[in-house]
Amino acid sequence: MVAVNSTMLQLGTVAPDFRLPDTNGRTVARADLVGRPLLVAFICNHCPFVKHVAAELAAFGRDAHAKGLAVVAINSNDVETHPDDAPARMQEEVRTRGYTFPYLFDATQAVAKAYRAACTPDFYLFDAGHRLVYRGRFDATRPQQTPPQTPDGRELRAAVEALVSGRPVPQDQKPSIGCNIKWKPGNEPDYFG
Repeated sequence: MVAVNSTMLQLGTVAPDFRLPDTNGRTVARADLVGRPLLVAFICNHCPFVKHVAAELAAFGRDAHAKGLAVVAINSNDVETHPDDAPARMQEEVRTRGYTFPYLFDATQAVAKAYRAACTPDFYLFDAGHRLVYRGRFDATRPQQTPPQTPDGRELRAAVEALVSGRPVPQDQKPSIGCNIKWKPGNEPDYFG
């Protein structure tokens, strides 16, 4: 497991477009979600950092939907080297975790690059105009912490609450940390150099 931090995309950035298949083969596009606040989460199936927050992420997704927020999760990992992240396994993950949001597959990794995604999980919260207002971690908990801590999504939830209440989103934002995105050979992004 190689842990890396998120790149902390510049606040105010317009959400890059995406048009990706979900686990049922339906296409979901950013254009379908215009006019609603949007959370884009880069996750995968095998990463211990994602597994650590998965149950609370599922609950977060249900809560966010009730607040009018659109949520999508995107898996950009190379499934040749990480077959546990293949679309069929993503379908199992949706059922097992109870995700109510679309879980999309970025086979070309172009969407991950457009978002400057670096790790799983990596979170990007956009306002209704799809301008970035929060990026970074779900909360301060980590797998294998001593003493163990249960994820609650405190930091991301605070950003969502501020956004939907019309208050400024807290500016003290910490990078996410997680497994590096598993880039296809020769497809590594240039934003790490």
